Amino acid sequence: MASTESRFARMSRRAAITGAAMAAMALAACNGAKTAAEGDMAQGAPEGAKVTVYEYASVTCPHCALWQKNTWPAFKAKYVDTNKVRYVFRELPTPPVDAATAGFLVARCAGPDKYFDVVHQLMATQQEMITSTPRDWLLRTAQAAGLSEDQFNKCVTDKDAVAAMEKRVQFARSQGVTGTPAFYVNDVQVVSPGGEGASLADLSAAIDAALAK
Repeated sequence: MASTESRFARMSRRAAITGAAMAAMALAACNGAKTAAEGDMAQGAPEGAKVTVYEYASVTCPHCALWQKNTWPAFKAKYVDTNKVRYVFRELPTPPVDAATAGFLVARCAGPDKYFDVVHQLMATQQEMITSTPRDWLLRTAQAAGLSEDQFNKCVTDKDAVAAMEKRVQFARSQGVTGTPAFYVNDVQVVSPGGEGASLADLSAAIDAALAK
């Protein structure tokens, strides 16, 4: 177990260092969230939909968790479940970057059919990251999704998976995204006052206008 945990720690430190380096990069001007990215996770309307809503978020971001709790249910019911829009979730780990990175790796290891369940569960239980340990929090979530502890250990130390995550983070940075949660309706960023993320009212205004074109 000690060797596995040490590998996890090394991978975590690598992820944290990489995240910090990317955050310090000179950011390119936003060249359109609509650009497809490898590894996009989506719900709702199929690819090529008239309107796509992009959310950049992190499982360790408190504001993302609040949006998930307070706005996602109504947004999902109004636009995703009805296939009015394609909703694309993009991973952008925030501090603690090692825990966020591992959380997204667990979501992907759980499989496409469980990905959003894992992401939503991690956001809903963020406090456990503080009251226990990040590893215990992640392991509990992984086991609830059907992964064994051995599968969990292999998942969060998978070099190829970490490298793929780094590419997704680099893509987000290249789009000019610097914080989470960040929302785009096609190419237009939607920003609401406060730190919780785009409100349903502001998202609806942008979505309905785009649908009407």
